[in-house]
Amino acid sequence: MTHSSRVAGLSYGRYRDWLDEALDDLEAARRLFELGMWSKVCFFSYQAAEKSLKALCIKKLGKYVHTHSVTRLLGELSIVIDLPLGLVERVGRLDRHYIPTRYPNAWPELPPHKHYSGADAEEALNAASEVVELVRREVERDP
Repeated sequence: MTHSSRVAGLSYGRYRDWLDEALDDLEAARRLFELGMWSKVCFFSYQAAEKSLKALCIKKLGKYVHTHSVTRLLGELSIVIDLPLGLVERVGRLDRHYIPTRYPNAWPELPPHKHYSGADAEEALNAASEVVELVRREVERDP
């Protein structure tokens, strides 16, 4: 057994665990929204989308895609599922929340949480909700 197959057996083959973790991240984003923690909502929304799409890549493509780009994951999936019109643009904007939501040195001044608004959080949460729901439908269609 190769190292990569051992790793795949331990983690990458467990698409339902990836989806479950995505659902947990989405719930965290919703709760953080209620608290007005906008940058955290953006980050957890991004995480929910990324993890749910990785789950679907494992399920539909039979592989774990090594990326942190929601846009790339959607591109990989577009060869096996029909994506709703405009989804890549709406959900792809989540990619911008991967680093700047967490690291002060991603900004010229002020901590990350000072740079995000309720509108940013709402957009991110809506995009994540849309992609997680798409993934859930695809998984239920072919359990």
